[in-house]
Amino acid sequence: MKRNFNLWFRTFRESIATYSYYIDFEKVFVNVDSIKIELSILNSLIGSKNIKSDFEAILTKYPETLKCIPILLAVRTSKIPVIDINGSFSFNFVKANYTAKEYVNFMEKSGLFDLLANHLISNLFDYVTGVEIGLDSNGRKNRGGHLMEDLIESYIQRAGFIKDKNYFKEMYIHEITEKWNTDLSAISNQGKMEKRFDYVVKTNKQIYVIETNFYGSGGSKLNETSRSYKTLAHEVATIKGVTFVWFTDGSGWKSARHNLEETFDVLDTIYNIADIENGVMKEIFK
Repeated sequence: MKRNFNLWFRTFRESIATYSYYIDFEKVFVNVDSIKIELSILNSLIGSKNIKSDFEAILTKYPETLKCIPILLAVRTSKIPVIDINGSFSFNFVKANYTAKEYVNFMEKSGLFDLLANHLISNLFDYVTGVEIGLDSNGRKNRGGHLMEDLIESYIQRAGFIKDKNYFKEMYIHEITEKWNTDLSAISNQGKMEKRFDYVVKTNKQIYVIETNFYGSGGSKLNETSRSYKTLAHEVATIKGVTFVWFTDGSGWKSARHNLEETFDVLDTIYNIADIENGVMKEIFK
């Protein structure tokens, strides 16, 4: 019996966040701890009356402190490009590529000297911890994707499949072709790089290539995703012994529900979290 899209869509979830989704504090503390000695040295600049000469002296005696500067600006890269009236610069904060005075100029014009000298902060260790927490919050989108992958994998395992025996994570088309001598050339991926599936489940009769995602917020990407998976569904349908399965969910789909419905109409094997919780895994993989 054909499923009703509207009824199915009503069961979509707002979130699949776990406690660790919001901030990965373990990662934050590891990052801060890795530079705690250098931060302690730079702490001597807080409230300094001669911050330029003090900073230059620190660079001369402890050049390794240079690596702390980018994180003070909430930047993860080791090279920071800047442009001023004197030209373009690319400051290296692993191995100095300019004179100490030019790094002094960087600190002054970036506002870091003002931050340190005027007691706007009291401890660099605490300050950097706050910066790391802020930067880590940007990783929630990626963590959301991984949460969905982990959820799907847990249910694949509950269905009795064993990793690297009859289910596999992150397999490219050429790997599937070589392992089971299956021609997947019909999957074009719109001329982009070779397609990689999140999971592949292998039974005695069938190969199931699986994509997973969760969208907590909308955006133009969802329309593109839905269209590409609709194309993928048509392509895989021409390959004997291979079935495409798509697990997706999230309130973000509200902004692209019509595109999702179009894919739903042509792809019988599209499921959400409610389907998974209702035991669909054991029905699919036969």
